[in-house]
Amino acid sequence: MPLPPLPQSAIDIGASAADWRAAVALSGAALARSGAAKPGYAGEMIRMIEDHGPYVVIAPGLALAHARPGPQVITNGLSIVTLTEPVSFGHAHNDPVRVVLGLAIAEGGAHLAAVAAVANIFNDSSAIDRLASATSAEEVQQIMGVSSS
Repeated sequence: MPLPPLPQSAIDIGASAADWRAAVALSGAALARSGAAKPGYAGEMIRMIEDHGPYVVIAPGLALAHARPGPQVITNGLSIVTLTEPVSFGHAHNDPVRVVLGLAIAEGGAHLAAVAAVANIFNDSSAIDRLASATSAEEVQQIMGVSSS
């Protein structure tokens, strides 16, 4: 499975978040802005972390927020939020988080494939730093290897 779409409307550069919940809410808002999810999806992503812990912090400085496919997901989509000040998710090794990816997947079977496609980008250890210091949506799209459509 290729990466889900990452339109410029789903990218939020240099955002401020008081805590991890606010950071995840920003990633959900970006998914809603892009048309991939309904506004309520952000709350579902937050509940997943509240229920299961900071498992979404997949690498130093990087969180991949997501929830199960359901009525809040309109279509597959990806969002990226870079934070001016990192936030702690409570992860023992990978806090604080500077980049929050939001992932919305419409069909259950594609969920793991989408997570794997996203994770592959971060095999390049410099990708997180490059995203965190990106200054434009176009630069983020380039780092993620997606077109600007």
